[in-house]
Amino acid sequence: MRTVTVPARAAWSSVVHRGERLTLTDLHGNQAVDFLLYDAHDPSVRYSAPDTIHAQGSLFLTTGSVLLSNEHTPLMTVTDDQVGRHDTVGGACSKESNTLRYGHHTWSQHACVDNFLAEGAKYGLGKRDLVSNINWYMNVPVEPDGTLGIVDGLSAPGLEVTLRAERDVLVLVSNCPQINNPCNGFAPTAVRMTITGTENA
Repeated sequence: MRTVTVPARAAWSSVVHRGERLTLTDLHGNQAVDFLLYDAHDPSVRYSAPDTIHAQGSLFLTTGSVLLSNEHTPLMTVTDDQVGRHDTVGGACSKESNTLRYGHHTWSQHACVDNFLAEGAKYGLGKRDLVSNINWYMNVPVEPDGTLGIVDGLSAPGLEVTLRAERDVLVLVSNCPQINNPCNGFAPTAVRMTITGTENA
């Protein structure tokens, strides 16, 4: 078993081998965890939000959801979810989106895109490799007219999401630094990542 605590606002990455399980733990509650996923041996094969949403017929992820690639092949499966639903459409915060939504004074604030670029660079990934991401624990209701909201989270301290790797995958995480909306309760906090071996799968 491998366990690491990811500090507030920080990035994390790891290869998770086929059959291993990755458990995300929201240590303090109401903390969004931005998440990207690639085939560890061919990163041109990566998580596809459209394929995943279409296949399961839902915008939200929970137990049983299969995270599909742009080749419509399974990358990971949600095997346990203590929260109930997770966002697939809210995207990752960036300097540009912060400026647009909250004003130019937010330009210098650290953002998830910064984390993804810095962490992805360790594996030769760049801006062109960033795709629509998953936001674990983030509550983004969709209104009948298609309007999205970012509201208080559904999580609580200690709640977990567990995923099983269906092949060797590279996981990139941004422990979201956003302080301008309720996705982190306006105060980002640490989360825990735990990888367990196939014998525990």
